[in-house]
Amino acid sequence: MRIAVDAMGGDYAPHEVVAGALRARRELGVDVILVGDREKIRACTGETDVEIVQASQVIGMGEQPVVAVRRKQDASVVRAIRLVKEGLASAVVSAGNTGAVMAASLLELGRVKGIDRPALVGLFPHVKGRTALLDVGANVDCKPHHLLQFAIMGSVYAETVLGIPSPRVGLLNIGEEEGKGNELTQAAYPLLRETALNFIGNVEGRDLFNGRADVVVCDGFVGNVVLKSGEGLATALQQVLEREIKRNLVTRVAALMTLTSLKELRQRFDYSEYGGVPLLGINGVVVVGHGSSRARAIRNAVRVAREAIEGDLVAAIAGGFTRALLRGVNANA
Repeated sequence: MRIAVDAMGGDYAPHEVVAGALRARRELGVDVILVGDREKIRACTGETDVEIVQASQVIGMGEQPVVAVRRKQDASVVRAIRLVKEGLASAVVSAGNTGAVMAASLLELGRVKGIDRPALVGLFPHVKGRTALLDVGANVDCKPHHLLQFAIMGSVYAETVLGIPSPRVGLLNIGEEEGKGNELTQAAYPLLRETALNFIGNVEGRDLFNGRADVVVCDGFVGNVVLKSGEGLATALQQVLEREIKRNLVTRVAALMTLTSLKELRQRFDYSEYGGVPLLGINGVVVVGHGSSRARAIRNAVRVAREAIEGDLVAAIAGGFTRALLRGVNANA
């Protein structure tokens, strides 16, 4: 198992990215290939005998993804993804420009047959485990059949990687009743209902945190807002509590009793715990990390890539989509 890491992608590249990749190599027992400026990477690795693939260009966070990928064919993210295409790596991890990762993945690896739009998965912790939400940012504008495809991919991911048998799939909406929602969700509901998926109907935002569904689908605009809100919630609560501790003795005693638990809650929402999310629907394993990933997050992103490889996630998604078609479900426009 060899995992290519875009050493130049992210706010803290290459130092933190390289440190995280080396930590994954040491702790997870996987081979990593560092892709980027050889001199800068070597300055971070010292005498470590890690493989480095030279890439002379970098795609910045603010660049237009498709244009940048076509202009910068020797960019670190493009070179890393190309290693997967050439069979020289089993997966790629990047904390760089998400749009560029998606554009390069589509151009170099293509989509799983039958999938129109790849989707990013976000994980929400709850008392019983985790809920997978998709899409969380790859597609801000969607059609009903895209949500159906997300549901198929999310169900396969939950079963294959998260180990959840017959995952419960819900459609994110503003109410539980079938007629609720906007044009997109109202049109997607009957499509999901006709599948062999374990579709439980509409779910609301609170259901991401109570374990009612294992997989929740929505368009990428809504999903990204929900994901960022979840990331900020626990942090804000902890900050408020820490301020209360300093006010007076009574609030100090009460707040100290819950501060430890709140810190644990914040840790469960911390993106570095999950490391990265797989780009589902791509014909190869691609894991996208947070732009501000440090070493711990990169290490865990490599772990996510390893889990996807071990679960043969790409083949499982292709199989899940084929089964849906065989059951007469129209998952395309």
